Amino acid sequence: MENTSTSLFEILIWAGAAISLIGLVGLVWCIVRVTRAKRAKLGEDEMRAVLQQVLPLNLGALFLSVIGLMMVVVGILLG
Repeated sequence: MENTSTSLFEILIWAGAAISLIGLVGLVWCIVRVTRAKRAKLGEDEMRAVLQQVLPLNLGALFLSVIGLMMVVVGILLG
């Protein structure tokens, strides 16, 4: 019989992959939002407003991606 218990590091790897994927989806959403604003040929003030709204979300998504990838690396190295 095989031991099929899940180790803590395996959980860390999968959780990190999920968090990284959420961050990636956020980054893609930011790219789509800015691309739509560019195609709409907004004025400088309107474009600046869109970019100011997207910037914090972009940084948050990037942070999630980095934290998720770090969790995966730590899980692999320690596991």
